[in-house]
Amino acid sequence: MTQPVSPARPVAPKSAPSRTGPKAFRPDIRTLSLVGVLLALVLIGGVTQPDSFLDTDNVQLILTQASVIGVVTVGMTFVIISGGIDLSVGAIVALASVWATTVATQDYGFAGILFTAVVVGVGCGLVNGLLIAYGGMVPFIATLAMLASGRGLALQITDGKTQVVTVQSVLGLGERDSYLLGIPPLVLVFAAVTVIGWLVLNRTTFGRRSVAVGGNAEAARLAGIDVRRQRLYLYLLSGLCCGIAAFLLIVLAGSGQNTNGNLYELDAIAAAIIGGTLLTGGRGTITGSVLGVLIFTTITNIFALNNLQSDVQQIAKGAIIVAAVLVQRRTSTTSS
Repeated sequence: MTQPVSPARPVAPKSAPSRTGPKAFRPDIRTLSLVGVLLALVLIGGVTQPDSFLDTDNVQLILTQASVIGVVTVGMTFVIISGGIDLSVGAIVALASVWATTVATQDYGFAGILFTAVVVGVGCGLVNGLLIAYGGMVPFIATLAMLASGRGLALQITDGKTQVVTVQSVLGLGERDSYLLGIPPLVLVFAAVTVIGWLVLNRTTFGRRSVAVGGNAEAARLAGIDVRRQRLYLYLLSGLCCGIAAFLLIVLAGSGQNTNGNLYELDAIAAAIIGGTLLTGGRGTITGSVLGVLIFTTITNIFALNNLQSDVQQIAKGAIIVAAVLVQRRTSTTSS
């Protein structure tokens, strides 16, 4: 005799995880680990050079040196998050700095130097963006071409000579009299760019679209995102950051040279990787990238104070990059 079949019991749908519980406020382990590394470096510097490392002037020097490459790294972080790469940032900084320090440009004073640096940076970013987004070129090739062209044009403009800045309003930003509560103006600009970058990435549609394009460009397109236009905007943003960094470098060095920004592309990429940005795109943080910049700048300062050779410093940086990538791979494998 056939038994009656009882109706299937309805299964209650699983509720979405709450974003307001304790986990929502749990600190990111990557950020905490970077802070720990930075504190360890501060401890090492304080032990090895107690009289000079923790001196106010040295701390201001570290932050000032971190400001230029830090601004570049903010733009680079957006590009890498979107699944791209920009090898031309150092060349753009060099080109913008020499173009902004020509005699003709300096005749227009502070505004002329700042405007020229920013316009040249954005213009180079526009060329990169058009070639990649609408020209279909691979980011590696397009930005590599810009690297070569930018360096060549910077050399042609300067003829291999240093262009000294004579505008006192620009040079004054690097003097102690211009410090605000003991903070150099360059550091304040870096802090402002960092805060704006964090807000754009985490609190705007532009930031969410950048992450979506880096995570899965095809899915982003199907979701209604104009992927090509988004990539164009991202390289414009990177160029803008390079233009600002070029102006900061002019203030810091008091001159424009075709060798400015040498290896900035590697330093910016390394800082972003250390900060947890995936080279494959789809994930990254401005906070982590800034901590990466501070870590590398502090290492450089410690090596300089202890009279250690630069080749050892490069080996240490390479080891840190390898370790960061291995940690990323392990974390990705564990989470999946």
